[in-house]
Amino acid sequence: MIGIKSIASYVPVAGVDNYAQGAKFEKDEEFILGKIGSAFLPRKDAGQETSDLCVEAVNALFANNPELKREAIDVLIVVTQNGDEEGLPHTAAIVQDKLGLPTTVAAFDISLGCSGYVYGIYAIKGFMEAAGLKNGLLVTADPYSKIVDPEDRNTTMLFGDAATATWMGEDAPWQLGKAKFGTDGSGAPHLKVTDGVFFMNGRQVFNFALLKVPAHLHELLADSGLTADDIDAFCIHQGSAAIVDAVARRFEGEPEKFLKDMVETGNTVSSSIPLLLEKHVLDSKWKRVALSGFGVGLSWGSAIIYRP
Repeated sequence: MIGIKSIASYVPVAGVDNYAQGAKFEKDEEFILGKIGSAFLPRKDAGQETSDLCVEAVNALFANNPELKREAIDVLIVVTQNGDEEGLPHTAAIVQDKLGLPTTVAAFDISLGCSGYVYGIYAIKGFMEAAGLKNGLLVTADPYSKIVDPEDRNTTMLFGDAATATWMGEDAPWQLGKAKFGTDGSGAPHLKVTDGVFFMNGRQVFNFALLKVPAHLHELLADSGLTADDIDAFCIHQGSAAIVDAVARRFEGEPEKFLKDMVETGNTVSSSIPLLLEKHVLDSKWKRVALSGFGVGLSWGSAIIYRP
């Protein structure tokens, strides 16, 4: 059974002071921390490409797991909607070359945003098990600094750049349980890029998350024969402090089980859930954790991971 063996990340040191941005838009500290949830937004260097962020995260993973050799990697999947240059070739191919991975590796991208990690771990698990592969890398990197308008008060205070790398393999301490997914393309206009600039209808996205995510998690628990008491923590996409808090309250379970950690990272898109897992879950004594990602598409995915 293929599961999650290890996660590493790369978060740029440089970035944007959200208090300074808030002052520009006449937003106070209560709004910045209470609604947005982020005091600092990491930003990649101007010379860094999406593939460079991926390479930093994967190299951190190799450093943390010396038993994992580059020549042992069978598959590399990059979750991004903001790949290198104009998105052709696929970023995973560029990452393969920069990392010096063998040319026998399968490498491709998944074009999903904030739901991408949940989709990605099941996509790579299925791909590996179908093809009899042993070691896979699922990488997330979606630097929205490439597309966000710094003068757009609705988006520029939300997003931070980051990348994560997840080692998927056999004999993993965390296994993948049941999962549920959803798509509603009628909501596509609420989150989109036009002429290279990102647009978000914040109110519609907030309502979508509040309507879909708590119910989806309850459906997932019911399908799994579990209750909220059986879950040690809920790791949902860190869209904003307001969204995480609202979903936690609407869930009608134990809101304190919903992890919130975005003060120094902001909304890192597909990297937000693996960042939570790396920091709070993998080395914990927890037995069962629920995940939920939601956003661009509109798209959502929820899953249970557990220690066997």
